[in-house]
Amino acid sequence: MSDNNMINRENDEIDLIDLFRKISDSIINLLKTFGRAIMISFVFLLRNWLPLAFSLFLGVGVSYALKYILKPGFSSEMVLRSNSVPAEEMITYVNKLHTYCSEENYSALSSSLGLSEQSVGLIDDISGFWVIDINKDKVPDYADYESKFNVYDTNNVRMPDRLDIRVRTKSLSEFTKIKTGILHYINGDSLFQQRNRVRNQQNSNFLKRIEYDIVQLDSLQKVKIYEESKGRTPGKDNQIIFLQEQKTQLVYSDIHSLYELKKIYEEQLELYKDIVTVISDLTIPYKPYTRAKYYAVYAIPICFGLMLLFLVVYRNRKLLKETLEKF
Repeated sequence: MSDNNMINRENDEIDLIDLFRKISDSIINLLKTFGRAIMISFVFLLRNWLPLAFSLFLGVGVSYALKYILKPGFSSEMVLRSNSVPAEEMITYVNKLHTYCSEENYSALSSSLGLSEQSVGLIDDISGFWVIDINKDKVPDYADYESKFNVYDTNNVRMPDRLDIRVRTKSLSEFTKIKTGILHYINGDSLFQQRNRVRNQQNSNFLKRIEYDIVQLDSLQKVKIYEESKGRTPGKDNQIIFLQEQKTQLVYSDIHSLYELKKIYEEQLELYKDIVTVISDLTIPYKPYTRAKYYAVYAIPICFGLMLLFLVVYRNRKLLKETLEKF
């Protein structure tokens, strides 16, 4: 019985050794294949460096050709403060215009912006983006144009009341009209209007109450508030003496706090009484964004990829022909 156990144990050890040997051989073969593929690719690129270099120059030439053939595009940004609704809701609402631009739905875009179809035909894109606050200092630092912000970041946050609107158009003279159209589109929403009216009414009521409290505190002038603190002090003949301490307090700090609140509500009613407030307006760009570099990002990889595909097919044409003949 013990001999059988010894034999089984030895067989198990042999099986494990074979298994590890096969795994290591598979890994080594995989690495060899990967290294061989890298070497073949490197040699192939080295042998065909001239046509591949030509494809790069061709991509640069195509980029400059597109720059002069196609109409230039101009881009500008506008930062808004959303007073009545959260920024995420306003960004979603603004990005409906982006959908209209992507679908080339010029009738819906014209109706939303209140502009003619001829004017909206010159618009390339209108998009809303988050504004990022670095270190939570309540100062806008940059707009998240590429939507790469990490929502789990604890140091940097999305500002809840700011949004960036990027406008791209083919005509410099259209920026003023587009800005007016965007504000018309936002202020024309009935739900936004109702929420803004409720907000302004609430702020007005708060302001009246604060002004009333300030008047009441002003009339008090030097008010003495007595706080009674009882302490026990031993006296003569084991008698206990109860002491009452008198303390004078003024209300100036309370008045100052109310004035600070009053300033906040006055700002809300005077500066931020509309649905949105323009923080940074659209500016006329100095150069178009559709320069040669803009097209080169697409033209050079496409030309290089097509040339590489052509060379692979051309170098292996005999093998491909034989393979096709079998079918």
